Amino acid sequence: MGLGEHLEELRSRLIRALLGLLPLLAVALYFADKLLGIMLAPLLRTLRELGQPENLQNTGVMEGFATYLKLSLIVTVVVGIPWIIYQLWKFIAPGLYNHERRFVYILAPLSTILTILGLLTLYYIMLPVALKYLVNFGATLVPPIVATAPLPEGTVLPRLLPMLAADPPSPELGQMWINTELHAIRVAFATADGTGIEVRGTALVQPNVIAQQYRVKEYVDLFYGLSIAFVLAFQLPVIVLLLGWAGIVDGKWLRKYWRHALVVCAIASAIITPTPDPLSMLTLAVPMYMLYELGIVLLWLLPASRIVGKKAEVSNDPTAGEG
Repeated sequence: MGLGEHLEELRSRLIRALLGLLPLLAVALYFADKLLGIMLAPLLRTLRELGQPENLQNTGVMEGFATYLKLSLIVTVVVGIPWIIYQLWKFIAPGLYNHERRFVYILAPLSTILTILGLLTLYYIMLPVALKYLVNFGATLVPPIVATAPLPEGTVLPRLLPMLAADPPSPELGQMWINTELHAIRVAFATADGTGIEVRGTALVQPNVIAQQYRVKEYVDLFYGLSIAFVLAFQLPVIVLLLGWAGIVDGKWLRKYWRHALVVCAIASAIITPTPDPLSMLTLAVPMYMLYELGIVLLWLLPASRIVGKKAEVSNDPTAGEG
């Protein structure tokens, strides 16, 4: 194929990749609200555990829609990565030797598995620990000084609202109560059309000079940034394999400098994690070092000579062995 034919093939593959993302985008737009709820769940859970109102805010007219659209686009790209990689592979595969393709067959699924493990570690381990530290730190940063004094003689404080762990199933119009789980005063209102009852509420916040009011956009951006960092950090075995296959390092050298690798993992985790507490850093540093050791084991099990095979050098024809 000439240069023009290669460019035409590349254009065709790019068009197919983009067209394949359109159905995914439609599905992502439809389920974006549920996906946003999943993303916000660690923060809402942390706020509830620390006695903070489970309320986030948008500070601009377009902010909520922009966050919704951004989430849909990113989910579309993330879910569609296998399809994009497949189209890219169909473009470059004809120019590779058979033994060169074997490296890709190992790295592609390995990288996918590590990406999933990185996201799961972030969502279920690191993020709850970091959020608990950050929310608690902000809530106690500047506590107010509230004076107390004995009640005047004859004064009795009223007990007006019942305190419930959950909303009643069928409240009557005008009834009020305090939801101790949501830390909010709840009131039964008539719906806009007057045909039913809906419950509205106002949050009961802890006294603090600095109000804790989190923006949805900032949290989503934090989640995206940490996701990228964890995905890249969890590619350490892939990097070790590539360096070993290229002859830059070997298993003996990697074992010799394990202490240096441990320090590098600790420094990287301190940079990536958003909190300075040791527990948050350990949630990334320990898996990173374990992945370093995994890379050494994989390099021992899958050296380049074993993947290439003894007969790889026989033919210099890139199409040898096809079909």
